[in-house]
Amino acid sequence: MKTKSRSEVSADRSDLQAELAPSLRSTSRVAPRARRLRLSDVLPPLILTPAMIVSIVFVYVFIAITVWVSLSKWGTLRMDLSLREPFGLTYQQMFSMPRWHANLRNVFIFTTLFLTGSISFGLLLAMLLDRRLLGHTILRNVFLFPYALSFIVTGIAWRWIFNPQTGINLLFDALGINHLITSLGGPPLRPGWTTDPSVLFSLNSWLGNIFPAVKGMSIQLGIPVALIPVVVAAAWQLTGFSMAMYIAGMATISAELREAARIDGASEFQIYTQVIMPLLRPITVSTAIILGHVSLKIFDLIFAMTGSGPGFATDVPGIFVFDQTFKATKYNLGAAASVVMLILVSLVIVPYLWANLRKR
Repeated sequence: MKTKSRSEVSADRSDLQAELAPSLRSTSRVAPRARRLRLSDVLPPLILTPAMIVSIVFVYVFIAITVWVSLSKWGTLRMDLSLREPFGLTYQQMFSMPRWHANLRNVFIFTTLFLTGSISFGLLLAMLLDRRLLGHTILRNVFLFPYALSFIVTGIAWRWIFNPQTGINLLFDALGINHLITSLGGPPLRPGWTTDPSVLFSLNSWLGNIFPAVKGMSIQLGIPVALIPVVVAAAWQLTGFSMAMYIAGMATISAELREAARIDGASEFQIYTQVIMPLLRPITVSTAIILGHVSLKIFDLIFAMTGSGPGFATDVPGIFVFDQTFKATKYNLGAAASVVMLILVSLVIVPYLWANLRKR
């Protein structure tokens, strides 16, 4: 038998190592990859489970408790969670209260005027800043600054501005507006603002011809004068947010699209109305949803500025919940109003989320 030399043995060993090297490398990669896959499968549930538990307990369980309290007999400091009979009696009593009727009227009027004002002025400011006017960077920060304030600060400031004795009425005097009106034989312009319970554009008589039940309502369906300053204050604070949304949307529109419209002979006004604004429709919808959610659950601005107002002219469901729960200790009535607020907000947000899910 022929014995291999040392050089031949070394050559055979190196050939064997070369053949086994790919399999060894693949084997060395399999084990860590398997370990990483197992870790990636376990890690997300570990991270999400605490947040899910907190959300379930502090959101959905508390919503269920609120619904139960609204159906219970807990109307005093003494807790009584037994159900009232007949079922839903608290809701029947609440919807028969003139104050609650005023709440629903006010929140509808406030939401309509607030959304119209904040979105319209926000779009106008965004268009002006999009023109790159002199000092547009400083102006953008100035317009956005009110959004950084709290509603409490805004409410206190605007409460002074709309004070009938020391606020904006003095500006009318300083500008000579009242002198001009009195010289023409009219009364001086001194609105009561937040102290005026009258209602503008009352629709009771007109709606009463269509719905006879409206004639027997204890409230006037229209725009309460005392609610107008609140709308102005809220629109002043949130117009900057609306402006920022539109500026972000305009930044995504390519310059080539605008240049193509100019080549086709479109004016700057037509470019904004027929090219840019249609493309900003998703921004408008998103802004309306966000601001509508804010307006339906508004509390702190109105609480600091006017409270429930004269004749409940500025009362909203948030103020109603606070008064019934913490002042009158009618916990079932406050919980019932909270459930209605949740339903109102859900009517705005849920269709929007559902439409987005269907698109995805």
